Amino acid sequence: MDLIAGIDRKLGQLAEQSLTRKLRVADSACAPRQVVDGRPMLAFCSNDYLGLAAHPQVVEALREGASRYGAGSGASHLVSGHSRAHALLEERLAGWMAPHLEQPRALYLCTGYMANLAVLTAFGADADAMIFSEALNHASLIDGARLAKAGVSVYPHGEVAALERQLADSRAATKIVVTDSVFSMDGNLAPLPELLALCERHGAWLVVDDAHGFGVLGENGRGALEHFGLRSPNLVYMGTLGKAAGVGGAFIAAHASVIELLVQRARPYIYTTAAPPALAHALQASLDIIAGPEGAERRAHLGALVAQLRDALRLRDWRLMASNTAIQPVVIGANEDALRVAAALHEQGLWVPAIRPPTVAPGTARLRVTLSAAHTFDEVARLARALNELEKTAP
Repeated sequence: MDLIAGIDRKLGQLAEQSLTRKLRVADSACAPRQVVDGRPMLAFCSNDYLGLAAHPQVVEALREGASRYGAGSGASHLVSGHSRAHALLEERLAGWMAPHLEQPRALYLCTGYMANLAVLTAFGADADAMIFSEALNHASLIDGARLAKAGVSVYPHGEVAALERQLADSRAATKIVVTDSVFSMDGNLAPLPELLALCERHGAWLVVDDAHGFGVLGENGRGALEHFGLRSPNLVYMGTLGKAAGVGGAFIAAHASVIELLVQRARPYIYTTAAPPALAHALQASLDIIAGPEGAERRAHLGALVAQLRDALRLRDWRLMASNTAIQPVVIGANEDALRVAAALHEQGLWVPAIRPPTVAPGTARLRVTLSAAHTFDEVARLARALNELEKTAP
């Protein structure tokens, strides 16, 4: 019982700092209008940016995939779990990224977290390598850098000049710059053109985690590289397929030799059971939508919702962060204040999460509002009214 008492003390400390997290149970499909813990809610917390998670075409493709390939893969990719569905998806994703990468090949993995671990541990497997990591990178990139044998140098958020000094001073045999494209808690974009120019000048790799850009950014929804019009053999691209694509998993796209290195050396890929082939099959339907007229319409509607929310909010003490993406954070400040506002919204049937340290810096607890193409203008107006009123009455 002494062991349990020690755990309970740690849990008590989290509660005292207003850092306790709470699981909520969704009783219905991922959508803006959900039943959560048995209660109807209007959700502004999903990363389902295009509203494809419950799209009938994608759901039917998942059913068809399960009927054709079964419920599971049965083994890791390199044993017997690599199905035709996986292979076809990887071929298509490689084709998607062909305008931006030299001799591209793609690799499908179970999650974005796993994909980032795979890239950084394989590239940083040698002690004479150096990883240059953006200060606001996602936890999966931070953990991948920690697990690698390479050294790690963190550069300040968005500070290209600081990164240039670090690259110039480094004598590492392999240099790896890694960054989010869209920062998940701030919603702003990394200066990818400037970062790529630095990497090409210093002979470094640029690993881009486009978790919140794939499907949303770019004329055809192909992500941050399309948005900025980038192309280079120095690029290693990671896109998640459980956010805007609405299903699950992630992919890495790069030069074919890079992908072969991952197949041979990336432990998170080699030593795990492959994702169910049905997911890969369903993702073909997601890509059809993203690339087609409906995808363009959904991206345009999402952009209009972002503009509406930013125009409708009239905040004095709270701070709406500078973001033109679907991620619209409202910084409250103290942990307990952010929790109080989230609870007040919840009472009104609005589901908006309070994000606190260590996910964000101390003193910057916030509401992480995320918009979806499945939201309506009336729903966004309802959220804006609620936030404006809550700030007026805040102590």
